[in-house]
Amino acid sequence: MPHDPSVTRRAVLAAGTAALGAVITRHASAADEERPWIDAHSHIWPAEVDKFPLARGQTKKDLDPPSFTDDELMKLARPEGVGRVVLIQHSGYHLWDNSYLLDAVKRHPKLFRVQGMVDDHEKEPGAAMKKLLPLGVTGFRITPFVRTKDEQPKWLDTPGMAEMWKTGAKTRQAMCLLINPSDLPATDAMCEKHPDTPVVIDHFARIGADGEIRDADVAALCKLARHKHAHVKVSAFYALGKKQPPHDELVPMVRRLLDAFGPKRLMWASDAPYQVQGVNTYKASIALVRDRMDFLSKQDRAWLLAKTAEAVYFYA
Repeated sequence: MPHDPSVTRRAVLAAGTAALGAVITRHASAADEERPWIDAHSHIWPAEVDKFPLARGQTKKDLDPPSFTDDELMKLARPEGVGRVVLIQHSGYHLWDNSYLLDAVKRHPKLFRVQGMVDDHEKEPGAAMKKLLPLGVTGFRITPFVRTKDEQPKWLDTPGMAEMWKTGAKTRQAMCLLINPSDLPATDAMCEKHPDTPVVIDHFARIGADGEIRDADVAALCKLARHKHAHVKVSAFYALGKKQPPHDELVPMVRRLLDAFGPKRLMWASDAPYQVQGVNTYKASIALVRDRMDFLSKQDRAWLLAKTAEAVYFYA
């Protein structure tokens, strides 16, 4: 029988995914019992720029704060009941080099999964996605903000982007969009073209970044709920609305999203370390969902604070 390289690739991918799942299952119960919550979005970076070089044009002086390692993150997260975190590739500091986040997963496989980055302008981004899956990369940040302004209107229309969305439908790796409200129509169109691809909208699509939460923007975000694999991160409170605790002005938007998507497609996230600067705190971020929204049932909170992120990123 002729050798079929695609069979070999599928076997390796399946084996890697199975091994990753075994690690998750083995550790999940212990993490859940002591610290049940999952932070679905935090950045980390080391001060060691020689070991983990910065992207072109960045220097050690650009790091703000100068260091925010996985250990520093967990010192903030654990006291609030957070036992696992989805680590987000920093598009400014490390761009396409996911090395530090992969290192964190290797050192702490029960704690972390990665929302990495691959370049849709390079050849075979889908193959790059598959190689990263066994290493703990279960989602990918995609955003127009890494390109020039001239490219932004058509940033979702590249052949490489189409390949990424098609690959995500097969591997369950989510397309995670850091976008503005103006990008929601194009996102809706992509969801229509790729109905089986998991999709996560980061930070409410930045609705309220200018201080105003517009009804039309919220309606456009809620429209994505018609796509059964679309999710939204309830996150980055420091950057939206009044941009300071207790963040209660964001509650009506969360309630509308809850009505549209249901709790199983919403997930809380901090966006540390940015949520822990100035008057903003990690505790204030999780407390909005954990303590302040009295319309949430116990089951609703469990989905927003853990189960949705677990299903999307941890494959439990």
